[in-house]
Amino acid sequence: SKWDIREKVWDHLESSGLAEFPRPVHGRIPNFKGSLQACCSIQGLDVFGRAREVKVDPDKPLEGARLAALQARKTLLVPTPRLRTGLFNRIVPPPGATKEILRICATSQGVRDYSVPVGLDGKAQVDLVVVGSVAVSEKGWRIGKGEGYADMEYAMMVSMGAVQEDTPVVTIVHDCQVVDIAEELLGDHDLTVDYILTPTRIITTNCKRPKPQGIIWHKASSFGYEMLGKIPILKTLRSREKQMGKDVTLQDEHAHLAKSTRAAELNKKEMAENTQPQTATGSAQMGQHHVESDPLSPRLEGSGTITTVYVGNIPPSLRVSELKCALREFHVTPFRLNWQGAQHRAFLDYEDKVTAERAVSSLKGLSLRGNTLQVELARNQRSK
Repeated sequence: SKWDIREKVWDHLESSGLAEFPRPVHGRIPNFKGSLQACCSIQGLDVFGRAREVKVDPDKPLEGARLAALQARKTLLVPTPRLRTGLFNRIVPPPGATKEILRICATSQGVRDYSVPVGLDGKAQVDLVVVGSVAVSEKGWRIGKGEGYADMEYAMMVSMGAVQEDTPVVTIVHDCQVVDIAEELLGDHDLTVDYILTPTRIITTNCKRPKPQGIIWHKASSFGYEMLGKIPILKTLRSREKQMGKDVTLQDEHAHLAKSTRAAELNKKEMAENTQPQTATGSAQMGQHHVESDPLSPRLEGSGTITTVYVGNIPPSLRVSELKCALREFHVTPFRLNWQGAQHRAFLDYEDKVTAERAVSSLKGLSLRGNTLQVELARNQRSK
């Protein structure tokens, strides 16, 4: 699976001493020794020489590519982290910027201090796209960290006309990240790459697989609802495409809305009945936990349909984002995740027992950071 490949790459980078700050590299687009050398080779690509406007992801190992674009006086666009405040930032160095200032502009600090936002109406015309990867094959198949932002950014650029079918895509990785990837692991939404830069090689993939032609709304289910809740600009784009007459219905949307409406009514009734404030002890216990809900789904307590899955034996170093990536990978995203990392466990809430049992079946035997997770239905199921 994609997740197996990610785990092998992350583990190898850490165990071989190739991993660089920020660490651990698990759950990230990994930074590696030699990343600056790999980035510098972008200057030898004809597609870079011809490009006037370059989009480079904000990941640490791509810092050298951002610097190369600024030194070549190209327009540099950097996606806002997790797209929470917009689509791009255009980096605008101060007049007469020195080499040292340009280096700062290429960092995350520079993106904050020397940029202006670019939204859907920004008329961006991107000539070259540079993305980070966890793994990539010589055929151009790419695996990211599992959160889907690079794929989403590209699809949004297609929708706003910022890229064309022949806009080249470059990724920059360590040599050990170039691995065999089975094509059947790829989905229609997955972005492929045309060039791979490593510290020792420039690989032209000659990839013929079509890149995403916009956002595939009808294939987005629970992941789609989560993204809509977290990315305001995605909501705006969906509204615009709907006004243009496009079908933007998400997978299972009608069933989701029906459940949400029923849950909202039950939740309202429950809140009216429950007038007792929470005890101080209860508040303190909740403060130790990290609970994440689908922002578009009302709470379902009181509906009598929640089924909870227990996940135990979680490694101490695992981050909640890594578990969420794995859940998306296996298409078992819960409507709420109660993360209790200090206790090496998490609880996943599903809207019905069938979905919960499918999650248990899918996650059985899953290993994260060398620990095989304990996955089972929670002993005390919530009930009305």
